[in-house]
Amino acid sequence: MATTIKIRKPISPGRRHQSQSGFTKITREKPEKSLLLSLKKKAGRNNGGRVCIRHRGGGSKRRYRIIDFKRDKDSIPARVASIEYDPNRSARIALLHYIDGEKRYIIAPSELRVGDEVISGENSSVGVGNALPLKKIPEGSFIYNIELKKGKGGQLVRSAGASAQLLSKEGKYAQIRLPSSEIRLVLLGCKATIGQVGNAEYRNIQLGKAGRSRWLGRRPKVRGVAMNPVDHPHGGGEDRGHLGGPPVTPWGRPIKGTKTRKKRKSSNFLIIKRRGKK
Repeated sequence: MATTIKIRKPISPGRRHQSQSGFTKITREKPEKSLLLSLKKKAGRNNGGRVCIRHRGGGSKRRYRIIDFKRDKDSIPARVASIEYDPNRSARIALLHYIDGEKRYIIAPSELRVGDEVISGENSSVGVGNALPLKKIPEGSFIYNIELKKGKGGQLVRSAGASAQLLSKEGKYAQIRLPSSEIRLVLLGCKATIGQVGNAEYRNIQLGKAGRSRWLGRRPKVRGVAMNPVDHPHGGGEDRGHLGGPPVTPWGRPIKGTKTRKKRKSSNFLIIKRRGKK
């Protein structure tokens, strides 16, 4: 489901380098009311009202679409009723109408069309949009929405244009190459969906102006080297842009390349090849 990118005419400085999705594959503008939840804006603050994530705030009002990441309606076929826009994620979502009358949203793969039939479960065919346990998926298949724990729901490979590849099956584990090039073991009983996440052109969109970032709830960021020494460890100095040491956060913690994963994490044995390593 390749999405066309619409290039805006350069009638102003903000429009000169601006592009947006063409929304050509969207078949329904209004979402399903029974699958909506209200979202409260937190602006990066915790339950004590203190900012724990900087540079967040404002943004357009959104309503959350309840997505079926578990795909636990086994052996019940569903018809794709519409392909819709979701403001909470980069991918498109598909509204499914099951034959028993229930409606659910799923992340839409690239080749899914309105009117197609999808199904989940061990006895399902290996078709685009179908969800199966890894033990039933042929080696070499491209998959997305992958579970890490059986029955918990898909946690990996859910963003626009992403896909992983099932490399092999050994014992009770399957080897999967993730989009980051990491190769990881996942239990064969975990579910995954066949195909590649749609809206792959999302990465080519250029915001073009600061206002579009504000619409997304992103507040301005100020470089540490532009501050005074009292405000940031990078601040001060006569040299413009000179750090005077390794890059750190305003509180002195190392960043940019510093490893943050725990050395004795229990899931370390599941990672066969780490991302970025040859």
